[in-house]
Amino acid sequence: MPVKPSPTISSDTATTFFQRNASEAERLEALRNYQVLDTPPEEVFDDLAKLAAYICGTPISLVSLIDTERQWFKANVGLDGVESTEREVSFCQHAMFGNDVYEIEDAEQDPLFRTNPLVVNDPGIRFYAGAPLVTPEGHPLGTLCAIDRVPRRLNEQQRAALRILAREVVSHLELRRARLQLELEQRKLDGLLRMANDAADSLYMASRNELFIKQDHKLVRVSAADIRYVEALGDYVNIYVGRERHTVYSTMKELETKLPPREFARVHRKYIVRLDRIVAIETDAAIVDTGRGGEPATNLLPVPIGSSYKAGLLNRLNLV
Repeated sequence: MPVKPSPTISSDTATTFFQRNASEAERLEALRNYQVLDTPPEEVFDDLAKLAAYICGTPISLVSLIDTERQWFKANVGLDGVESTEREVSFCQHAMFGNDVYEIEDAEQDPLFRTNPLVVNDPGIRFYAGAPLVTPEGHPLGTLCAIDRVPRRLNEQQRAALRILAREVVSHLELRRARLQLELEQRKLDGLLRMANDAADSLYMASRNELFIKQDHKLVRVSAADIRYVEALGDYVNIYVGRERHTVYSTMKELETKLPPREFARVHRKYIVRLDRIVAIETDAAIVDTGRGGEPATNLLPVPIGSSYKAGLLNRLNLV
């Protein structure tokens, strides 16, 4: 007995199959890009669904978006408590691929739908009219549909209105996507600005780790870590670095801006001290170690604390 060859798929059929699947993947990607699935109700979409129900004279109207295995309702008039149904039983999965309003006058008489669970059971659909929601790139997302539990037929004015409302749904989806994209770009920009500001602050702080002081017609580099305290003296400022003193023409306010704020504190209108050189706080004075690093704390100097600066200084100390 001759062996019957296995059925083969023609190249045309295979091409159509892959094209259809590629098209569906692109359609689903377009739908995902709107970031609208499973979002809360929005007044603009609810209003368009209400208008569709009013114009078509039906108790039910939906903005229905077709996902992989379900149809999900962005707007729902007349099906309270229902957020989605299975895609395989939906009318909208057929309507969204049409070029015009897809209309079923009596689903009980239609061979494609008469055994459909949505016809046989609740909500008992008889009449259906759906206008496809098509993106500017040509991807169908779902429909704006009007549904009734009794047979009926739309007139041309109602069909035209349904087409217009469907285009409005897509326009508002586009506006919504543009707004989300703008918000995302704004968050990115805010993040970049924060990074830039942090970098600028870091550079600025790094630049304040050193001072160049004019002394005898030359510039002397002084590390901020070596400064013990600063004393105002008329139009001049004395900067004490270990056992050395540098006198510069400046103001205390100007010098404050040049020192790392986390390491120094203004304790008096005439004094700035390095916080880690304070060894004790007396009633109205900070006891400052003016010696070099590693030496015993024998070079102690009481620096007066101004009454208006005391609270700020105490807040910066690690008190127990």
